Amino acid sequence: MGGGECRTNDYGAAAYWDARYSSSSSSSGGGGGGVEFFEWYQTYEALRPLLRARLPTSSRVLMLGCGNSLLSEDMVKDGYEEVVNVDISSVVIEQMREKHVDIPQLTYFQMDARDMSYFGDETFDCVLDKGTLDAMMCGDDAPLGASKMLAEVARLLRPGGIYMLITYGTPKERLQLLYQAGFHRKIELYIMPTPGYQSKWSKNASLAQPIIQEVSLTEDGQLPPDCVLKDPESHFIYVCQKSDAANGTNSVVANEGETTASK
Repeated sequence: MGGGECRTNDYGAAAYWDARYSSSSSSSGGGGGGVEFFEWYQTYEALRPLLRARLPTSSRVLMLGCGNSLLSEDMVKDGYEEVVNVDISSVVIEQMREKHVDIPQLTYFQMDARDMSYFGDETFDCVLDKGTLDAMMCGDDAPLGASKMLAEVARLLRPGGIYMLITYGTPKERLQLLYQAGFHRKIELYIMPTPGYQSKWSKNASLAQPIIQEVSLTEDGQLPPDCVLKDPESHFIYVCQKSDAANGTNSVVANEGETTASK
């Protein structure tokens, strides 16, 4: 699902994902120990510099549409103390619960991201989304379903909290949705090539640039004219900060040398 395109599957439906994860479990022998992991978009190793710069390890993190990714596990291995995982598929949630039964820092809930009323308001420091909004935009109820999900994200974040969105969607395709959800005061944009292109990048001296590149948007919220994507399948990473309800500004504090949303 690259380049912002949608296929004919309803990626917003539990039935699609249950069937997909049941199939992957069968092919790997079934059971938690036989879970076939699939890393959507980017690995923790690639995202780590940005995550560690934004989130102290004490942050309470919500992983939207966790699937069978290793991202949450890798975060805990790197010192993060609590990662709450939700996914619309009961199949993958049971697989991941069994796989990580001995890791108390990881919890798993079967849940539709469009309705996360199980959680109270302002209970997370960060919401991580690696492809879930893209799936919603390919659902039968798009873009309404995507708007519902983003409204829930905004509700769950504490003032100053971070919503980190990793997506194929360009600013033209994603900013309006983020603005409608209330993330209009501070949005930073980074561009990262796909893992396959990163390998080429690291081996080619002529491409010696940081893998994660920050991009300043134009006044009308578009990519600058001189922004050229060396990898046409690049991922866009939006770091959106929830405004401090008390004064309408963004609250950012340093904690042990790291920058994060205030708790």
